[in-house]
Amino acid sequence: MDEYNVVVAKDGSGDYTSIQEAINHSKSFPYQRVVISVKNGVYHEKIKVHEWNTKITLIGEDKDKTIITHNDFFGKIDLGRNSTFFTWTMLVEANDFVMKNITVENSSGNVGQAIALSVVSDRVAIVNCKLLGNQDTLYASGEGKQYYKDCYIEGTTDYIFGEATALFENCEIYSKSNSYATAASTTQDSNYGFVFKNCKLTAAKEVTKMYLGRPWRVYAKTVFINCELGKHILPEGWHNWSKKEAEQTTFYGEYKNTGEGAQPGKRVSWSHQLKKSAAKKYSIENILGEHKKSINHKWYENL
Repeated sequence: MDEYNVVVAKDGSGDYTSIQEAINHSKSFPYQRVVISVKNGVYHEKIKVHEWNTKITLIGEDKDKTIITHNDFFGKIDLGRNSTFFTWTMLVEANDFVMKNITVENSSGNVGQAIALSVVSDRVAIVNCKLLGNQDTLYASGEGKQYYKDCYIEGTTDYIFGEATALFENCEIYSKSNSYATAASTTQDSNYGFVFKNCKLTAAKEVTKMYLGRPWRVYAKTVFINCELGKHILPEGWHNWSKKEAEQTTFYGEYKNTGEGAQPGKRVSWSHQLKKSAAKKYSIENILGEHKKSINHKWYENL
């Protein structure tokens, strides 16, 4: 078996029948990338990519047919006030992780906080994937940089949340109930927080009152650039989560959004409509760049 190129298949035709087994058998801190190819199937697993499993690429055969699913939720975990953080279907703690063509689902239903994908590491790329859940679908956190490209992300309340610097590009953000799409907890010294570029915000037909975001922590930063906003987005756009002080400390911005939900003249006064010069700063290089002279290859390229 080539330890840098392994196959997971439920029918036994690969090197492993379990995704977690393949991850556990991968070299720790490898010098070259480990590619784990996952054949179509529904994998009922709670998956952890350990901190030492760096440089793993997990590639599904078909994003609609390669499905990782589990059903933990806040009340089921029952570990006190922080139970949310244990509910993940998949947890990524390793740096330099790439996942493509896979669905990650929390199948517990509309029962409160229940994370599908939790990413707390650096230089993580999630490409052409589907993240399915309800409340708290995606926990994008930690002090690292994360890139979500060509993905479908659905949920009900705060379904994209956390403190990471994360770029969402060409994604569909689908709201399943009247609530809040994002809840950033950006740290005070972070420049960007969550940035959505060329995304499409859609919703179930019964959804008519959706906010773009509210601040989980008072230094939340969230920006939508060149996005198509459906009519379910409220004219005011943003909510202060009953934290009046957050109106002075958050940064919520928009630039050249389109669609019925793009109503810049009706947004809350403490949000920002970016000028062209300010919008230019939201480049992929600025958001995800390493800013280290020794690095020639940019980690977010050639995905």
